[in-house]
Formats: sequence, structure tokens, C-alpha cells
Amino acid sequence: MAKPSKSSNLKRLSRIEGQVRGLMRMIEEDRYCIDIVTQIAAVRAALRRVEEEVLQDHIGHCVEHAIVSGNAVDQRRKIKELMDVLSRASR
Repeated sequence: MAKPSKSSNLKRLSRIEGQVRGLMRMIEEDRYCIDIVTQIAAVRAALRRVEEEVLQDHIGHCVEHAIVSGNAVDQRRKIKELMDVLSRASR
């Protein structure tokens, strides 16, 4: 993973960690259900952004390296790996 991407993802994950702690407090304090659900949606959206960044980085480095290498076995493996992770992510 490239340094700028790593740094921004770590910052995002730190914010997400804070959001999750906030959700725990909301539940402990019996806050309004819709407010809790709204915050859960915000956490999910933030996690999706991190996921997209990591996948973009993977495509830009690992998959691109496999393509440039000319190694057909490595290319097929990287494409299968990418398709598998995209399939799991869409569930």
C-alpha cells in the first residue's frame, strides 16, 4: 500500500473507531433508535470508503504488476482474487 493511502486510511479507521465507540455510548444511554441507525449507516459508509481506497490501491499496484509482468498464471490469480473479494463485498 502506498504511504499516502496508508496514512489516510489509518486516519479514516481511527475516526471510524471513534464513531463505533460513540454508537456504544448511544446504545448504553438508550438513545433514539433512528439516531443509532443513522450513525450505523455513517460507519458503514466510512468503511466502504476505506474498502474502495484499499481496492483501488490493490488494483493500481498488485493487479497492475501482474499484468505488466506478463505472467499469465499470476494474472489469472490476481483477477480471480479480485473477483472473489468483489463478490464478497457485494453481499
